[in-house]
Amino acid sequence: MDHLSRRRFISNGAVAAGALLLSNKLFAARSVDRPDKPNSVVGGVLIGVTTYSFIRMKITAEDMLQYCLDCNLSGVELRGDAAEFSAGAPKRAAGQSADDYNKALAEWRASVSMDKFKAIRKLYNDAGVTIYAYKPLAFGVNNTDEEINYAFNAAKALGATHCNCEMPATDAQTKRIGDIATQHKMRVGYHAHTQATPTLWDTAMAQSAYNCINLDIGHYVAGNNPSPVDFILKHHDRITSMHIKDRKVNNGPNMEWGQGDTPIKEVLLLLKNKHYKFPATIELEYKIPAGSDDVKEVAKCRQYAAAILSA
Repeated sequence: MDHLSRRRFISNGAVAAGALLLSNKLFAARSVDRPDKPNSVVGGVLIGVTTYSFIRMKITAEDMLQYCLDCNLSGVELRGDAAEFSAGAPKRAAGQSADDYNKALAEWRASVSMDKFKAIRKLYNDAGVTIYAYKPLAFGVNNTDEEINYAFNAAKALGATHCNCEMPATDAQTKRIGDIATQHKMRVGYHAHTQATPTLWDTAMAQSAYNCINLDIGHYVAGNNPSPVDFILKHHDRITSMHIKDRKVNNGPNMEWGQGDTPIKEVLLLLKNKHYKFPATIELEYKIPAGSDDVKEVAKCRQYAAAILSA
């Protein structure tokens, strides 16, 4: 018993030390130029961002927090790569095969303490940023059920209300994820690209009340679908959060906001006027202009959305 107590004490001490180190790193990431907390709720709509928008920059959870502060964004969809990197996930070694790395990652996921994710949540909350969604990289067909369970547990530790993931290729996978989501009582929003249609999510939603929609209005328009406004009106109660971008029809390119065919203004005003509670998530995918960077462009998108919602 003494041996077990000592081992437990050492283990708990290691977790606490890791959480303290992460806390110090995240504290250091806060902008000294913005002592006030961010606020991106405009007209009752939370303007957030998916951390995929900063893919060309450093990707740790600490960095992502700084980017949110720089853009005055108080809500975020945190991707699994950033969260796991800061929680100590193993890096792929030079020459290591994909199979070997995935096995090592699965083993890490089976043993990592949720306290590390709770530390990330606390630092974000202390800085005034809510992690409303988690997009784990563990919902694939080759991931084990244990990894999917881990992902939901990490999402809860981060304070997320839901998970988002790419739309699986098969109904069997949406049922598998939906069944596990039901056990956790946490919704999962499936994100589609130009394969989206007004009925794409019907089977998944019928499989589980926790299978939902992460609608991307730019991809939806690029797939030549009817107005996303009608789709949102019909399915608003099953939308977890919504990605905002501007694309051209006919699988056209991503454009700077206001230059494509996506009815961003109509959609944002719909969220405002109907008092829908799901966030409007900036996803930056257009080509970055010369002399700019991800943070500057996300800030421009926030200003664009805020101008519409505050009118």
